Amino acid sequence: MKVPLLDLKRQYQTIKPELDAAILNVMAHTQFILGPEVKQFEEKAAAFCGTKHAIGVASGTDALLLALRVCGVGPGDEVITSTFSFFASAGVVSRLGAVPVFADVAPKTFNVTAEQIAKKVTSKTKAIMPVHLYGQTADMDPIMELANSKRIPVVEDAAQAIGAKYKGRKAGTIGRFGCFSFFPSKNLGGLGDGGMVTCNSDGDAELVRKLRVHGSKPKYYHSLVGYNSRLDTLQAAALSVKLKYLESWTEGRRKKASRYNQLLAGLPVEIPFEPEYNHHIYHQYTIAAPKRDDLRKFLTEREIGTEIYYPLPLHEQECYASLGYKKGSLPVAEKRAGEVLSLPVFPELAEGEQDFVAASIREFYRD
Repeated sequence: MKVPLLDLKRQYQTIKPELDAAILNVMAHTQFILGPEVKQFEEKAAAFCGTKHAIGVASGTDALLLALRVCGVGPGDEVITSTFSFFASAGVVSRLGAVPVFADVAPKTFNVTAEQIAKKVTSKTKAIMPVHLYGQTADMDPIMELANSKRIPVVEDAAQAIGAKYKGRKAGTIGRFGCFSFFPSKNLGGLGDGGMVTCNSDGDAELVRKLRVHGSKPKYYHSLVGYNSRLDTLQAAALSVKLKYLESWTEGRRKKASRYNQLLAGLPVEIPFEPEYNHHIYHQYTIAAPKRDDLRKFLTEREIGTEIYYPLPLHEQECYASLGYKKGSLPVAEKRAGEVLSLPVFPELAEGEQDFVAASIREFYRD
């Protein structure tokens, strides 16, 4: 049995008429750049997240970049973020001429903690950027308490966490900014690249909107140097269709995760840990597994899709060697990077496919 890590064709078949109609409507009116669907999607997304503003941008990476830019991050500044994340979390800091400062993570959730962030705060700290990894938020109250005491803005990297909740509050609504990705594999995925910035300040929203169109307002008049970072109208049209189904898709993922928890009980793997104050959306169902690489090879031979998010912490990446981190400097992330393995999880995943995945894992450890 072949089990894909993700199958977007199955999702497409469930919404094909509606999605096709939305795309064809854009093709008919031809307003491909900042057409009416962009504003419509932004309004719907803001309502879904529970923020005053949602601004569509070209990618989740750009969402982080623009948010940090509005926070005033620039050359010589430091931004504290998780070392256990996708590269964009650090890359955007470097692109602004600032220095990413990497903090270790909690061993069970893999998310950065206030305790680890506090160790890294200096007079140069310009922003704190927690990452909500795999679909659940970091423990935000202690992070916000620390940030507020130091008067440091918080930018939530919620690229993997749209719809996740922390003590009833949606991811991306707790800090000054929330940043989301609509990469096709995300829970709310577009037909290509796309992203969004959420905030509650009119001034912050206005500046993000200006930055996404080369820093111009009105058109051709530039008060600052910005970027070409608009959410395409076609993407907005597709995302508006998908947004209506996001909550039901999330519930589907949560049911798959709960079933995995039962199927994998008694095995030497660690199943995902969900604190009682979190509502996990399971962008990834990630286990920590002894003999991880051998297990992955075993599953690959059985045509079961898996992925490692992420095999090398950011502080160990070659491009950041000059920052001087040594092996063992962030031990939890380093250890977990050698253990994590993400299994197939998506709403349309069949029970038989899940059974095969779990049975294969059980067979590996039995042998």
